[in-house]
Amino acid sequence: MTEDDTPLRGRWIAMAALLVAGFMNLIDVTIVNVAIPSLQAAFDATDSQIEWVVAAYILSFALFLLPAGRLGDVVGRRRMFVIGVVVFTIASALCGLSPGIGSLVAARVLQGIGGAMMTPQTLALVPALFPPRERGAAFALFGLSAGLASVTGPVLGGFLIGADIMGLDWRPIFLVNIPVGVIAVAGAMRYVPKIPGDKALRLDLVGMALAGTGLMLLLFPLIEGRQLGWPVWIFAMMGVSVPVGLGFVLWQWRQAARGAPQLIPASLLANGDYVTGSVLATLLFAGIPGFFLVFAIFLQIGNGLTPLESGVTTMPFSLGVLGASILSGRLGTRWPRQRITAGAVLLVIGMTALRMVLPEEGGALSRTAFILPLGLAGLGLGTAVSPLFQTVLANVADRDTGAGSGALQSFQQVGGALGVAVMGQLFFGLLRGGGGYPDAMTAALWFNAAAFLAVALLVWRLPEPRLVPEIRPGRGAATDPSPPRRSDQSVSW
Repeated sequence: MTEDDTPLRGRWIAMAALLVAGFMNLIDVTIVNVAIPSLQAAFDATDSQIEWVVAAYILSFALFLLPAGRLGDVVGRRRMFVIGVVVFTIASALCGLSPGIGSLVAARVLQGIGGAMMTPQTLALVPALFPPRERGAAFALFGLSAGLASVTGPVLGGFLIGADIMGLDWRPIFLVNIPVGVIAVAGAMRYVPKIPGDKALRLDLVGMALAGTGLMLLLFPLIEGRQLGWPVWIFAMMGVSVPVGLGFVLWQWRQAARGAPQLIPASLLANGDYVTGSVLATLLFAGIPGFFLVFAIFLQIGNGLTPLESGVTTMPFSLGVLGASILSGRLGTRWPRQRITAGAVLLVIGMTALRMVLPEEGGALSRTAFILPLGLAGLGLGTAVSPLFQTVLANVADRDTGAGSGALQSFQQVGGALGVAVMGQLFFGLLRGGGGYPDAMTAALWFNAAAFLAVALLVWRLPEPRLVPEIRPGRGAATDPSPPRRSDQSVSW
């Protein structure tokens, strides 16, 4: 839409449908973290199986995020959004009805695919719903919904499990998505305009296969190696992931030379600053999902907290992220590398302080002792994310901004999957080797503290970003506030 177009009736209702779907996707991640110990107990699952409950979703989401964005261009954004919500809702029902851990992991893969299908469309539909003067407010709502999902997810998950609705135990955390998904689909079909796609566009299916194979060759050994006793073929799999990754890069260059579709544009792979920034994003987010996985087990199984008590205990982190994100939005593009460094250092301090307040084996747990460390860590993440995305994307050519932003979010998810594998290996390896829960938690925290410290140091290898004039929401700007950059930065954490 342009400023001269007549605003669509019902556009804010359409926006509500998009937000409901996005909220459902985001809150599902935090809810599952709280439910991990209940799932492990219900299915008598092994440590590696419970890691796959988290990693399977993250990995499938990461792999399908980029092609799903392009597929929306092919079949139409509204159609792709609706299909994604339907897939996610059906997958949620399958998760809630799963008879075993294997079927749950498979349903989580399907959930990740559905989430990847709908996520790019929610942001891309905003320019079709709103004239430029209203887009700033619309994009700000995405950031607000992401913050609310982070804060309410752990508490809602703990409440649903603790309530044991109709004797269903953990299953309502997935089944609650069914009515939400129905509302989102109905709202989108009624109020979101139908936008035709371009069927001439194509997907890089070979690139998808190479990327997926390479990641599985790396992640499978990290998650399953300890359970299998580290046979030689496990190390061979990790070794083979290197040439497969190289093959992916060469394939992208070949596609570029032929003018064919690329999963990640070769121009981005040739951009050293972008590659460095992607590594930083991978490291930053490697320390988050794995932390909440092992911390939930530490609190509930190691110290006897209920799911609700566990969820409330982690809230300072979410509140810290929310508060820092609001402040970061006010700072705009000022001092980006300094803010990234400050955020990463706060994360290191938070995780180090958390190790210091862990109880001794058999000692009493003080939940209030976790407030300051978790709050500092949350402040750190909220401080670092937005300027990191700004800095990386500011050094990308305008023609690659959309693809670069989507790929950066994929690297974020890949980092999360790698972190789950590595932190799970450290935590469960020490725990099953005879160590106590505090020792296992300490070992896992060393990894994410080291990853955050690396971010604080390596960010200075990136050049100072080119600054562009800021357009603040709600000031009647007559031009489009660069939706791909603003929207991705606002909700990526």
